[in-house]
Amino acid sequence: MQRASRLTRELSLLATEPPPGITCWQNGQLHDLRAQVLGGVDTPYEKGIFNLEIIVPERYPFEPPKIRFLTPIYHPNIDSAGRICLDVLKLPPKGAWRPSLNISTLLTSIQLLMAEPNPDDPLMANIVQYKYNKQLFLLNAREWTEKYAGQ
Repeated sequence: MQRASRLTRELSLLATEPPPGITCWQNGQLHDLRAQVLGGVDTPYEKGIFNLEIIVPERYPFEPPKIRFLTPIYHPNIDSAGRICLDVLKLPPKGAWRPSLNISTLLTSIQLLMAEPNPDDPLMANIVQYKYNKQLFLLNAREWTEKYAGQ
């Protein structure tokens, strides 16, 4: 019951006052959401539209939603299955999820992670270029954005 009323409020707020570059909507059932995040200006993801899947668990808000990219993205903290390495998506002690966080905050955090990757906590170890050859990383990330997230 708590999940349903909270999600209804959050979705209503996301529809009326969405964070810049973010949209979120219900995909059939209340616990199954979709979101679109626009790539930030001056990032290799600029002009890209990235689709995400959000599955809200039964215990929400006491457990974080499961969020993954449906659009392929070249990023050190996002793997080929779209899983995201971000502390606010995990429960403590390893994560930083708190019931006071919401889906809008999570999507904004993901948008920030896209702009500022964390090379010290990579999910994709083969994308070490971000640290050691940034020009090559930027080139690959732009190519992937054009190929998979282009409008």
